[in-house]
Amino acid sequence: MEMINEVYGFFGEIPAWIGAASVFLVFLIFAYLRAPLWFWGIAGLVALWGIAAPVWLLSVYLALALLLIVTPVRRTILSAPMLKLLNALNFLPAISQTEKTAIEAGTVWVDGELFSGRPDFKKIMNEPWPELTDKERAFIDGPVEELCSMVDDWEVFKRKEFDRKTWDYMREKKFFGLIIPEEYGGYGFSHHAHSTIVAKLASRCGPLATTVMVPNSLGPAELLMHYGTEEQKKHYLPRLASGEEMPCFALTEPNAGSDAGAIESSGHLFKDESGELKIRLNWDKRYITLASISTVIGLAFKLYDPENLLGKGEELGITCALVQSDLDGVDIGKRHDPLGVPFHNCPTRGKDVVVSADAVIGGLKEAGNGWRMLMESLSVGRGISLPAQGLGGAMVCTRAIGAYAAIRKQFGINIGRFEGIEEPMARIGGYTYLMESARRFTCGGLDKGAKPAVVTAIAKYNFTELAREIINDAMDISGGAGISRGPRNIFANGYIATPIAITVEGANILTRSLMIFGQGAIRCHPYAFKEIDALMNGDVRQFDKSLWSHIGHVISNGVRSVLLSVTRGWLARPYSGRPSAKYYRRLAWSSASFAFLADMALFSYGGSLKIKEKISGRYADILSWMYLAAATLRRYEAEGKRNEDRVWFEWAMEHSFWRIQTAFDQILQEIRVPALSWLFRGPVALWSRINRIGRPPSDKLGHKLSTAMQMPGEQRERMTEHIYIPGSKEEALGRYEYALSMIAESGPIYQKLYRAVKEKKIRKAPVRDQLTDAVEQGVISREEAEQLRLAEEARFDAIQVDEFTLEEYQSELPSVPGG
Repeated sequence: MEMINEVYGFFGEIPAWIGAASVFLVFLIFAYLRAPLWFWGIAGLVALWGIAAPVWLLSVYLALALLLIVTPVRRTILSAPMLKLLNALNFLPAISQTEKTAIEAGTVWVDGELFSGRPDFKKIMNEPWPELTDKERAFIDGPVEELCSMVDDWEVFKRKEFDRKTWDYMREKKFFGLIIPEEYGGYGFSHHAHSTIVAKLASRCGPLATTVMVPNSLGPAELLMHYGTEEQKKHYLPRLASGEEMPCFALTEPNAGSDAGAIESSGHLFKDESGELKIRLNWDKRYITLASISTVIGLAFKLYDPENLLGKGEELGITCALVQSDLDGVDIGKRHDPLGVPFHNCPTRGKDVVVSADAVIGGLKEAGNGWRMLMESLSVGRGISLPAQGLGGAMVCTRAIGAYAAIRKQFGINIGRFEGIEEPMARIGGYTYLMESARRFTCGGLDKGAKPAVVTAIAKYNFTELAREIINDAMDISGGAGISRGPRNIFANGYIATPIAITVEGANILTRSLMIFGQGAIRCHPYAFKEIDALMNGDVRQFDKSLWSHIGHVISNGVRSVLLSVTRGWLARPYSGRPSAKYYRRLAWSSASFAFLADMALFSYGGSLKIKEKISGRYADILSWMYLAAATLRRYEAEGKRNEDRVWFEWAMEHSFWRIQTAFDQILQEIRVPALSWLFRGPVALWSRINRIGRPPSDKLGHKLSTAMQMPGEQRERMTEHIYIPGSKEEALGRYEYALSMIAESGPIYQKLYRAVKEKKIRKAPVRDQLTDAVEQGVISREEAEQLRLAEEARFDAIQVDEFTLEEYQSELPSVPGG
């Protein structure tokens, strides 16, 4: 006891400001490390004892500490009244049963780590990095390669259809059974393989990818696999795998687009004359892919039981059933024209269509559970089909623009050397590297069984938006070659089709402003959903546990945000060393700041947050780019941190943090916090602009990336690994590849001509006009002259555009909107 008194006596001699600073430092350390509440209580008691606090102060402190630490006391005196008050004020957003089902669908994955403010990088970097099996690779190198070679994108657009040979081959090789288990006649491929196949098909022909991906995405096969009865599986799945049955899934209606829960299609249970349970269906659906050629329709409708035959009440809710297309009253005879892109997109209607009650997917025990089925299936499907299709197009642009920039000359030099071209080129290559990182990372999570609804919404939104930026940049760089339609044009059809991907599976505007953060703020937050659920159910015990954990979470993230900002992330421990260490630190910094500001939004807007779509969209941008950055880090680690890939990696990371910084600036400019708006919009916003998390990638980095895109070789092959490259130099991309290889191989010979011009041995002129003089002057040999002649012929051929006679133009050119 004497020793303790001596120690306290020593501290008592320290100046007051040092003591205060020490206490503050301890507070920061405890908050940063998220010390438990009881630890805070003991530390406070030690501090008060150390400064010889009077008995009355110790008594008050002990009373408050016991109030906060002893759970039954806290629950009774503080939490129960607070629950009643918050309910009365409608402080937290109320959640309908439909919304609750959507939020509970799927699982929380890496998004929860990023939302926490304290991401566990070891956990994130040990998430699976999927590889193709030998069987999957054989299918991709065999049937997928063969199917791509059979299809000519230009001819498909002209005919607005595939030929019979293509349809037969897709059925023969079971392209509609990629995800169906082997025991039911399919392949049972992984999500990674499924995604890779779609990407490769998309690199050849967009409508081809759409036709294959839809039966393998949300639809009868997916729903049957997870929810169907064994009898339904045995009957339908083998037929779907072989193409004997062609499926579609009818969900969207005139009054129910992104708001799928508003569907008006109905089914009424009744007993027929023999006493068998039947359903009378009426529907009016639109935008249904493959409907016009379908044999079986997966139908979402609201099921009613007016006679209460099932004993569950009259309104059973959204239900999914299988309806044969040849039944009386079914109409599938028309098509939409989605921007002239020739895939089967159609309306379908049904008038008093009668089916057996056994048509309900999963049987009558699943009646009314259709919304849950749809949300759980979408939580996976959004991360596969459209992201893969976007990536396939992105890889084609990276490959083709890299070649075109090296082939095309203006003012006597390759256009790829112009800085104005380098900037959009770098975006194309950098986005493609980032997208492949996120595609594979997401598929790894899906393959291990995760169903991360927020992550797949991030993937769908960002892949389609980045693909839109990529194709716009490709069109700008290719200029006249991009706008002149014909079999030589690589980009035009993808450019025309881009808005379709933006629109389907939930319009992107709503995906960004409502789903990613609106859903993520509740689903991924460690405590918010538990608090809301406790409020709705009047569960004081759960509310008490979640509320006080949440308060500690906010305090800790606020302190972490400040300290990581002041130290520029150096307090965070990176997963690995250079060159990626700085990006782990920035990601930890971003996560802490995001988590704290997300809680400020929940506190400030309460129940109205879900209608604050502008600020919600900016939070969605931060969460999106944190995820994309984490995926890019995972790829760089998984691929061995290759030095030659560093420029691609660093461009993607720098761009990600710049987008994060931009969103933070926008939030701080607009956020409203009671009594503290001035602080966030003023000093905090100013500090954020001065002490930035990220800036745009440097011009030097963009130059290196655009140069790498123009270099044929192993790296270029890896960066565009899963696309179809025609073997013939008579096809568009094949022509680019041939010209690039000829020019690259002739590089040393071109250098000889360049030096000869500088030394005035030969005149400055187009290469083809220099060859004779160069041979005569001994600058190059005749063999080298011939090689250059062939290279220049290949260059000239590659930059040509399609041309048509008037008769050809009027009769053969596929129509476009307004054309």
